[in-house]
Amino acid sequence: MYTKQLFSLLCCGTAVCADADAKQPPKKPNIIYIMADDLGYGDLGCYGQKMIKTPNIDRLANEGMRFMQFYSGCTVSAPSRSALVTGLHTGHSPIRGNKGFEGGDYPQPENTYTIGKMLKAAGYATGCFGKWGLGAPHTTGAPHKQGFDKFFGYNSQALAHNYYPYFLWNNTDSVILHANDGFATGVYAPDTIQKEALKFIRQNSDSPFFAYLAYIIPHAELINPDDSLAAAYSGAFPENPYKGVDDGPTYRKGPYGSSAHPKADFAAMVSRLDCYVGEIIALLKELGIDNNTMIIFTSDNGPHTEGGADPHFFKSYGPLRGVKRDLYEGGIRVPFIVRFPAAVKAGTTSQHVGAFWDMMPTFAQITGSKASDNTDGISFLPALTGKGKQKQHDYLYWEFHEQGGKAAVRKGNFKAVMLDIRNPEKTKVELYDLSQDIHEDNNIAAQNPDKVSEMVKLIKKSHIDSDVFPMKFF
Repeated sequence: MYTKQLFSLLCCGTAVCADADAKQPPKKPNIIYIMADDLGYGDLGCYGQKMIKTPNIDRLANEGMRFMQFYSGCTVSAPSRSALVTGLHTGHSPIRGNKGFEGGDYPQPENTYTIGKMLKAAGYATGCFGKWGLGAPHTTGAPHKQGFDKFFGYNSQALAHNYYPYFLWNNTDSVILHANDGFATGVYAPDTIQKEALKFIRQNSDSPFFAYLAYIIPHAELINPDDSLAAAYSGAFPENPYKGVDDGPTYRKGPYGSSAHPKADFAAMVSRLDCYVGEIIALLKELGIDNNTMIIFTSDNGPHTEGGADPHFFKSYGPLRGVKRDLYEGGIRVPFIVRFPAAVKAGTTSQHVGAFWDMMPTFAQITGSKASDNTDGISFLPALTGKGKQKQHDYLYWEFHEQGGKAAVRKGNFKAVMLDIRNPEKTKVELYDLSQDIHEDNNIAAQNPDKVSEMVKLIKKSHIDSDVFPMKFF
């Protein structure tokens, strides 16, 4: 139940609105969850980036709360997104890796309980815009079977490598982009997806809504429309041109296209994403729903190195070690910003340790809906509001099914990373003390055998076997 006490906490910050609430039911808060694709911890100005301009996202941080120790669901796309929508870490979630299936991605079972289903049952209009990656339109994992009233964008991760695709999906209907026929670059798909997202917000502004904006920027390929944003970074960096797999007029047959200036393209893409955020804030203010709307901004995993991207040049991982596909901090610790004028104090930072699977119980507490009984998450509403006692995770867990199999666990300040799980002769465990070694340079496993044993037990405890994503621990 969406209680008077909770409404007072969220919409007023004190109990002064309780009398007004008794006269008419409160409007539940809107939620906008913005997730970039392969944006690193250090790619934003508010997290230390110096070469790329992100004024609107920095404004989110200035007007909200910036989390310094928040983690994605995994170190690649599909399992990270599954952890987000199911409230389960990758030892329990139905999708644990990027895996193709019948022209799309391996589908979540239709009976999977998701954030979309939870909020829809609570009276929310639910929409997903951008990249889905959890099942093609004809499968059990399609967005409309996972609790989303509206989907517009890239259903398949493979299609999402292309910023000028031949079509996008509108629920289960394909939308042909004729301006991109013959490898033309007429319609920049992220711009079109942004327009649909803004339309959804406008159409549902009189009732509570959940907008999951899973943008594909700045995932490769690195390409921008020829506009002022691209021009702003022209000649700004020393460049090493990237040649795509199938260079030339038909380059889009390959996974990523060529870029004559990949650093400038990357920077312009991040700034373009920042402009999208600015448009959302402006629309909320225009509609008069800014105060009662929670905006979350984050990324699905650490920075990528594909398509000419150079995270080392931009220090996209910030003070951390690692990139996408690593279970070191740079692969899984992500920017995480919450702006909610009604309940979150502006200009604050938090050292609370959380992860994507915390979103389900947090949204449930905020909206008065029902989280899954077996979620791995905990609500971090007290950390957001400063009201009540914040529960802490005993530990956090991740697994990754490529590169021989990896797993990681964080308990307190200790972090263990298990490598080469599928090769028992080569399997090893590294141990780091993040309070002393944020860059994970000093492996202290040999000096701490008891702690290593404890962490290995947690890794094995956290993994439930999956027939679809098998990985045995030795």
